[in-house]
Amino acid sequence: MQQLEALTREAASLATGGRTVIPILTANETEVARQMQICNACRYCEGFCAVFPAMTRRLEFGKADIHFLANLCHNCGACLHACQYAPPHEFAVNVPKAMAEVRGQTYVDYAWPPALGKLYQRNGLTLSLAVAAGLALFLIMAVAMNGTLWGGNLQGNFYKLFPHNLLVSLFAPVFLFAAVALAMGVRRFWRDVTPATSGAPLSAPAAAEATDAVLRLKYLDGGHGQGCNNEDDAYTLSRRRFHHFTFYGFMLCFAATALATVYHYVFGWIAPYDLPSLPKLLGVAGGLSLMVGTAGLWRLNRRRHPLHGDVAQKPMDLGFIALLFLTSATGLALWLGRGTPALAVLLCLHLGAVMALFATLPYGKFGHGIFRTASLLRHAIEKRQPNPIGLGAD
Repeated sequence: MQQLEALTREAASLATGGRTVIPILTANETEVARQMQICNACRYCEGFCAVFPAMTRRLEFGKADIHFLANLCHNCGACLHACQYAPPHEFAVNVPKAMAEVRGQTYVDYAWPPALGKLYQRNGLTLSLAVAAGLALFLIMAVAMNGTLWGGNLQGNFYKLFPHNLLVSLFAPVFLFAAVALAMGVRRFWRDVTPATSGAPLSAPAAAEATDAVLRLKYLDGGHGQGCNNEDDAYTLSRRRFHHFTFYGFMLCFAATALATVYHYVFGWIAPYDLPSLPKLLGVAGGLSLMVGTAGLWRLNRRRHPLHGDVAQKPMDLGFIALLFLTSATGLALWLGRGTPALAVLLCLHLGAVMALFATLPYGKFGHGIFRTASLLRHAIEKRQPNPIGLGAD
């Protein structure tokens, strides 16, 4: 404990405006620093994931180092199940839990605008209110413009209810704000962790390696290719596979929307599109993939052992999973029910879910992918630099 206290007192000083500012570690950050000191002495898990090779390049763990390592952790649980110092040992080493708690803190710290960081701490309520507001907005508009939520002279064309330009004027500002908020947050994160990760600039080989790790979810293989540990200690690749279904389903839906935008503005081909048009093929495949992925992740999250990760973040995790599922399910239902009297209701449900998703992207679980990607990039850069003198092999 004396060594840990000394580490906290001697945290790296930053010279700003002629003053010396000492970043003070929070309780969660202090716990990560304590556990990393123990892990650095043991190094049994060095080959498990990117966290431990990055750890061995450090003798001390300042605030930026801890933020970097926390977002590099994929919460696979392999190190917890392999650790001889895990609870109930008196050292109580639980790296996934400690990292998850700091990771949640970084989402709040790097939120933009900063005042909205509190939305992370009440994410379940935030998502509920966003969904309710999105649904209410479109239901009220539908009644005002169509006179009814059932039937009407829509002839299977949802643009007769909500014109294209109206939808653009509603969704574009929300989406652009979400994109800017995420970019500003990760920009601050990158600026803070860069000096702690060698300070070297991004290179093409590092970018290629990090991209490969992101697209394959490399570090959800447990370090041995057999996957994460589930609640009964057995290995499983289910978490990695359901993440793949979710991630690529989301990307397919995004590609469908982007291509439909090109069709509309470049070629003048007006939606709705039917099979076998490419936007519809991409959208249906993406929607089905999203439903499979989110249903699987919901089941795994509900069954996961409480020692895996931060239990306090479950509402945020489950809320985001449920919102993605609702978005994909209502999109598919709208396609199947477009020619029925339920068109207006189905369209309101889908648009309300999409609006809630866009509005909460910067303040929910979606952010973990952005910050983790940034950490993987910094890790790929750092590992290509000379290892600091006196530390372990690269």
